[in-house]
Amino acid sequence: MNKSELIDKVACDRGVTKAHAKAAVECIFDNIAEALARKESVRLVGFGTFGVRERAARTARNPRTGQNISLPKANVPFFKPGKELKEKVN
Repeated sequence: MNKSELIDKVACDRGVTKAHAKAAVECIFDNIAEALARKESVRLVGFGTFGVRERAARTARNPRTGQNISLPKANVPFFKPGKELKEKVN
């Protein structure tokens, strides 16, 4: 399922227009992204937790040239599924 299919599904399930569903979905995604940018976690009970982890600086190898390159530290988003989501998937 992609973003437009999700919007269509929300519109159909809730009986709202696609414009309203699109606004709601985009608002949710934007707020999650903004919280992660502030390095805050977002906990959705029954679904899971979005968070940010700091990846340390490291040395990597360019597979094309074999040259070593240094990668700076970076903040990486992650998602940890909740118990109810895991049970639903299995």
